[in-house]
Amino acid sequence: MAGRLEGKRAIISGGSRGIGAAIARAYAAEGAKVVISSRKQPGLDAVAEAINADYPDSVIPMTCHIGYPEQIEEFIQQVEEKIGRPHILVNNAATNPYFGPMLQIEPTAFQKTFDVNVKGYFEMTRFVVQRWLANDEPGAVVNVSSVVGLRGAPFQGVYAMTKAAIISMTQTLSIELGEANIRVNAIAPGLVDTHFASAIVQNPDMSKMFTDKSALKRYAQPEEIAGAAVFLGSDEASYITGQTLAVDGGYTTV
Repeated sequence: MAGRLEGKRAIISGGSRGIGAAIARAYAAEGAKVVISSRKQPGLDAVAEAINADYPDSVIPMTCHIGYPEQIEEFIQQVEEKIGRPHILVNNAATNPYFGPMLQIEPTAFQKTFDVNVKGYFEMTRFVVQRWLANDEPGAVVNVSSVVGLRGAPFQGVYAMTKAAIISMTQTLSIELGEANIRVNAIAPGLVDTHFASAIVQNPDMSKMFTDKSALKRYAQPEEIAGAAVFLGSDEASYITGQTLAVDGGYTTV
């Protein structure tokens, strides 16, 4: 039986661990050919080796720092040379260099957060979508945002600002690109057990603040986010665009 992404080609940024690695595995399991990217090659190689052991020749690891647009353009060109134009773009790479009172963030940390989390997503989308438009091809963009983009987020204020911006970008691009049959959606994960969120997950008091407010009373594993990315990238979601799917254990119902 063919997978839901059989014959599809995808780019997944931030694919060296956590949610990105889980999405890459789920895409490979559904038949997609995947290029994963992040800043450093060793982590990418390890993820690709592990997934390819189960789904041979499904994942290609390639470095790209999405905070630098010149790297993105070269990266997209290399992806096309290796696997052809992608059908799906999953923007997942992110950074959060500061945790603390919002007004105390240093300007360099503020700029870095926006360069990667907003500008990086935008430029990745721009370079991929321009190729779809030039060739009159459909496509799907899946942006990984966060529930902190939907709610107030003490001590994560600037990071939350970038995640809210992603949701806004998702909505606007869905309108502008809809007639071209290019869908743009977002996922808003709640607290997930990843290295990225380890400062919260590994602090019992802080993690309890989240889990107490969620209907399921727990945080997620990365694999529990991946299914939403498969769905939104697949033809099953062919009439869904401009939406933000909260995968948060019911956190945003409160």
